[in-house]
Amino acid sequence: MNDVLARLRELQAADLPVHGGRTLAYVYDSGLAEVDEVARAAVAAYAGSNGLDPTAFPSLLAMENDLVGFAADLLDAPSSAVGTATSGGTESVLLAVQSARDGAPGVERPNMVLPSTIHAAFFKAAHYFGVEARVAPVGADFRADVEAMAALVDDSTVLVAGSAPSYAHGVVDPITELAAMAAGRGIRFHVDACIGGWVLPYAARLGRDVPGWTFAVPGVTSISVDLHKYGYTPKGISLLLHRDPALRRSQYFAHADWPGYTMLNSTLQSTKSGGPLAAAWAVVQQLGNAGYERLTADVFAAVDAIVAGVARIPHLRVVAAPDSTLVALGTDETCDPFTICDEMAAAGWFVQPQMAFGGHPATIHLSVSAATLGAVDDFLAALVAAVDNAVAAGPVGVDPEVVAFIEALDPTALSDADFDGLLAASGLIDASAGGDLEVPDRMAEVNAMLDVASPRMREALLVAFLDRLQRPRR
Repeated sequence: MNDVLARLRELQAADLPVHGGRTLAYVYDSGLAEVDEVARAAVAAYAGSNGLDPTAFPSLLAMENDLVGFAADLLDAPSSAVGTATSGGTESVLLAVQSARDGAPGVERPNMVLPSTIHAAFFKAAHYFGVEARVAPVGADFRADVEAMAALVDDSTVLVAGSAPSYAHGVVDPITELAAMAAGRGIRFHVDACIGGWVLPYAARLGRDVPGWTFAVPGVTSISVDLHKYGYTPKGISLLLHRDPALRRSQYFAHADWPGYTMLNSTLQSTKSGGPLAAAWAVVQQLGNAGYERLTADVFAAVDAIVAGVARIPHLRVVAAPDSTLVALGTDETCDPFTICDEMAAAGWFVQPQMAFGGHPATIHLSVSAATLGAVDDFLAALVAAVDNAVAAGPVGVDPEVVAFIEALDPTALSDADFDGLLAASGLIDASAGGDLEVPDRMAEVNAMLDVASPRMREALLVAFLDRLQRPRR
């Protein structure tokens, strides 16, 4: 066993750190050792339990109902509210879309109306469930444009959605106005609060100015909120809450017309480990409202310090004043976000590049955690050095021949040879080594190439890259 665990540690050494507040995307760190300890113990205790049948594992049902009850109070839900634990924010969003579609069986060609800043999970849902995604541009402040969205609504619209906050820019959409518009047409309205749902309520309690977005807003029919983000629980667990049981009923799947047991599912999954649910329950019990208020005070202190620090760094700016814990940074013409991301990575910080979109240039994304507070000064010092080095290097460019090659391709009709050419042009495979993957340490040039590609071409290239990564080792 020791040899196996040693090998695990060896493999994990190449991963991004999940503690210390230096990874500002993908992971959320409370910085509290006791929280990690109780979470690990709960995962281990329930790793073999199966959430498929709540009558076989009633402790899982009890913990799920406890968590939904805690969230219902947090989100100003009425006494009629119900909820379900899912594997993560994407599954919660998928179920919100699926239940809206199946809750309107008379609509032949259902659609949903979304702002362009909505999470990509909604487009995954559109793809899986055959619900047309109608997308409205957002305003100059990156918030949903209510009039533009209203213009897309028709008799086949089964869902309207908004973000609290949006991932890319960290701002809360005008939920009150959007929900009123949807309610006036008798349409469900979903708030994607997967990122903000467990932190914005505590921010409001601490006196911060938070726009209305909870069930206290008339017309909000469902909300998704992730525990494995600012609930600081192990991955993966999210909650999907509906205003009343009638809205949730179409979410359920049951099938008895086969010779086995009658299948009854509340989520997309059937078998599901009890570990994440038990860990979430344990962490929430450990922290309680008082603990989450302290962590929220810490994370917003870190956000405020970063925003103030960025204002003192030449060539860098905050793209939108953040409503929550997500910050987007932009650059002037003397440097580029991709080089800054590389420089930060070299200094031991992970910040996430975001491509140009909708006429706006590329940005840098930060998901700030409570644990980041103790390292803010080091972060800002690293950011100053990264910007200086990026300015000295100059903006990264893309060879015009590569740009022409990309523009000449049709992403809907790419051959394997085209894929290989794109991967080779991007530096993601080494043609001289027989096409072996060769991921560079610095990604600025690759990201710059992705940035000039159309979204559809970018998708095609990254699918090809992922296909190459996911090959068996034998």
